[in-house]
Amino acid sequence: MSEEAKWNKRFNIGVDSIDNAHRKLFSIVRRLVHLSKDENNGQWACAEGIKYFKSYAIEHFTDEEAYMQSIDYKGYDIHKHLHDDMRYKTLPALEKDLTVSNYSQESIHHFLGICLGWLTAHILIEDRAITGKIPNRWITDNTGIEQDVLEDALTITIQEIFRLQTDIVSEHYGGEDFGTCMIIRMIYHSNDGKKVQIFMALEESLVLRAVSSMLDMPLTKIDKLVMNAGKELSLRIAEQLGMHAHLSSKYHLESSHFISAEQFEKIFYLESIDYSLLFNTGCGYFAFCIKLL
Repeated sequence: MSEEAKWNKRFNIGVDSIDNAHRKLFSIVRRLVHLSKDENNGQWACAEGIKYFKSYAIEHFTDEEAYMQSIDYKGYDIHKHLHDDMRYKTLPALEKDLTVSNYSQESIHHFLGICLGWLTAHILIEDRAITGKIPNRWITDNTGIEQDVLEDALTITIQEIFRLQTDIVSEHYGGEDFGTCMIIRMIYHSNDGKKVQIFMALEESLVLRAVSSMLDMPLTKIDKLVMNAGKELSLRIAEQLGMHAHLSSKYHLESSHFISAEQFEKIFYLESIDYSLLFNTGCGYFAFCIKLL
């Protein structure tokens, strides 16, 4: 995660009240990054600062929603859903992680990394769409019955493979940084010519735990063995998901390969993702994304 969260004019959407609120949110995050390095008072200061960040962010969401309604913004419903996802799922899930770990530096960096990434992507893409600077990338809102089926199938699959309970952190994960992770891209095709891309991003701590459990020995670094095992786990997750969703007989694996964090981030910035979920397993974060081709 970058140590700086400096304001850049490219974040301006052209509405003073909203731009000022965004600038303040970045300022709070920047202050929290510095506080997290204070070995003496950092833990307590970060706890108070995070509470303030949450309070201010929620207040800002309300103000921004009021503005969207005042101009009869056509993308209001989906935009509000993104805010609600952050309000009622992402922030509570991150707070739970902070509390359980007693505000460990790792959990604080998780919080800051995800919030900083979310703010950046949300402002540059969703908020700039309010004033027409760019089109809205969420063409349709995929939440609902199909999304519920996907979430349930993934929860069961993660429990089956990792033997871990999961919390949904976001139903609209936007490629935010949640730590050093292993990212695998899989392409599947159906007999009638349709293609699906699946992206899985597994935090290294989760992969190390899983592979350590496989070998019944502690592993502390990512090497070729761990990478290959992690890739295989991802393929098995996709396979199990297909079985739960009754898709295993319709789609067949065409290719699978690792991609970099930069490539992953670029995909989110340039392309529309149909389903994008972020989970916390308690031992690491796990992102699952689908793009229909």
